Order: sequence, then structure tokens, then C-alpha cells
Amino acid sequence: MLLNKEFIFFSKKVYKCNKCTRLVNFRNKITLKKRKSYLDQVYWGKPISGFGDLNGKIIIIGLAPAAHGATRTGRVFTGDKSADFLFNCLFKSGLSNQPNSDHINDGLKLKNTFITLALRCVPPEDKPTKEELKNCSVFFKKELNMLKNKKVIVALGKIAFDACINFYKENYGLTGSYKFGHGSKYNINGLTIFGCYHPSPRNVNTKRINTTKMTYLFKKAKKLI
Repeated sequence: MLLNKEFIFFSKKVYKCNKCTRLVNFRNKITLKKRKSYLDQVYWGKPISGFGDLNGKIIIIGLAPAAHGATRTGRVFTGDKSADFLFNCLFKSGLSNQPNSDHINDGLKLKNTFITLALRCVPPEDKPTKEELKNCSVFFKKELNMLKNKKVIVALGKIAFDACINFYKENYGLTGSYKFGHGSKYNINGLTIFGCYHPSPRNVNTKRINTTKMTYLFKKAKKLI
């Protein structure tokens, strides 16, 4: 209960953040100029907090909210093609109760898993600046430190992977070089960290990532907890 209250307080601070002018302007533009298929919907239009089991042992880290996914629905990896792919894999791996993530009232529950982001607002062309990532690292640090039971981290994409490595370098004295790749595995500070290609439509369409590869990695992570 105390953890839930702490997370609610944390999330409210995330939602109020307007520190990065470029990101604020971009998310406001998206919120006002909706995609045609969502014209009848009210966009969330604010930064995004994490979602899932706060006592979970598996932490999944993405890059940022999707323009017409989480920026619209208000929940990480919800309402877009990346979400469809990711949750199909999580369901096949036994880490979610359903294979879809459509909207915040769809009944979705994660099992021993929590999902968060390196960046809380959608960046233009999915390319955040170093300053934006640094600004958001305050929230990233706070959220990861709240997740006391974490045993495995799966970083979706190089930016998320680098954010995770930087977190341990800046806060726990981690040294050395760590290279991102799909299936790359490192034991850091008592945790296992996996690199995983992001389930973006581009990566899926070019077959860089597929359901078999991602499900295999999630099942591998599950065995470690």
C-alpha cells in the first residue's frame, strides 16, 4: 500500500513536467492535430509514467511514448502497433493476462512485470536529445529505485539500453563498456540486463525482430526470477 501511494505521488509529478520545451511543443501539437482515426477521442497529451506490477521482478524499458499510442491513451505501450506486438509476446511468455493493450480500461494486468520508459514524452522522429534524456533521468532514477524486487531488466532498443547502463554508472559506480545487441546479456549490480530490439513497425516489417525472437528472450528472462 505504501509503495502504491509513493508511485501515485511520483506519477503526479511526472504528469506535471514541462521541462523540455521541444517535447512539450511536440506533444501539444500531436494532441491538437489528432490522427483522423482518433478525431473523436480526447488525447492524454501529458508525460507518461510506468505501468504494471510494482513488486515485479522483470522490468521492461522502452524508449518513449508513441505519438498516437501512449500520448493518446495515457498508458505506456497502449493503442499502437508496437503495443500489439509487445503484448502478444508478453502473453505468449506468461507475463500478461491478455495479448492486447488497447486502452486504460481494457482489463490488462502484467504478471511479475513492470514497464517503463527512458523518456516520458514523445520526441520528434523518435530522436531525443542528450539534454532531454538527462532531464528525464531524474524520473527514470526515481522509478527504478522504487522497484525494489527487480531481478531482470529487458531494454527495448539502444537508447533504452544506454539509459539503463548510464543509470548504473551514475548511481552505482558501474564502469566499463557495454554493447547493445539483441540478446546481449550482462550481470550488473546483482541484476541481469538484456538488450532487445524494439518492437517498432520498422523493426517488425524488416524482420529484425519477430514474435519468436522476442518471446524466447522474455521466457529466458522469466527463468531467471
